Amino acid sequence: MANARREPLGAGRLVLDIRDRPEPSSLRFETADDGRMVLLRQSGRPLLLGRSVADGAPCCPELYLHRLDGYRSPLPPLRAAQQRSSVNWPHEYARRLEEATGTPLSDGRWELALRTGFPPGIWEEDLVREWPGGTLELSCGGGWHGVVPLRPLSSPDSGRVKAQRRLVREGTAAPVLLWWVSFLDGWLLLDGHDRAVAALAEGRRPDCVVLTRLPAADVQWHGAEKVHEAHEYHLQRLAALPPGPGAERQRDAVNRAYGDTLAGLPYASVATGTHPLPGGAPAWNALAGAAMFQFPRD
Repeated sequence: MANARREPLGAGRLVLDIRDRPEPSSLRFETADDGRMVLLRQSGRPLLLGRSVADGAPCCPELYLHRLDGYRSPLPPLRAAQQRSSVNWPHEYARRLEEATGTPLSDGRWELALRTGFPPGIWEEDLVREWPGGTLELSCGGGWHGVVPLRPLSSPDSGRVKAQRRLVREGTAAPVLLWWVSFLDGWLLLDGHDRAVAALAEGRRPDCVVLTRLPAADVQWHGAEKVHEAHEYHLQRLAALPPGPGAERQRDAVNRAYGDTLAGLPYASVATGTHPLPGGAPAWNALAGAAMFQFPRD
């Protein structure tokens, strides 16, 4: 895709500024019933059905999932020799995504960032291992923060996973590709299902490249005025303190926080876009009915 500009942000981060790829993207979410019904499609094929159920606690809904077969990774398979190379994975995945179909990319700014650490529980308790169903507890206190695979996970003893486990032990396995989805408060696993299983089977958390939607170029500095006002308020408060080392340390901390906050505004994640589901709730119910006929236990 010729109309994508890159903004390098160091060895492990870059921004793709996508041009002339209008929405809707090939891999996209559609919603109905004020967002309580969710559908994920790839090139028109339904992949994931979700329904939010509050059960009397509207701020803490549970999202019931049902996934369907047919997902295709937008990235071509990685050979062992490629994984053992010294490639810069965020840049490599950016190039592959630019050339691929079936991706979430549409016009706008997208970050690809290497992430090698996650808090405990995200890859252990909050990886949705069951298939095809699943439940996400979108709790009030801090969301869910887990990983949803888009195809069934292989056995740790399968041949494909065993090959990846050797690469994990060598420290050469390529990172998996995740897509941050704001209303799930978690990630979709776009590529590297077997690599993720291999890393976990070896007692490790997989390294990841995370794809995140960023503010559009014309709004990336929205919020700067409020940040400036807050900074001025804190400086005025500090000016009333007696002079001394303590006040100077506080002033330095306030100025550093001000600079860091301003610098981070263009790279703060924004809400994942959705599109109206054609046919609305009846269309969602028809798809769900067909899925339940095939999987009655769900």
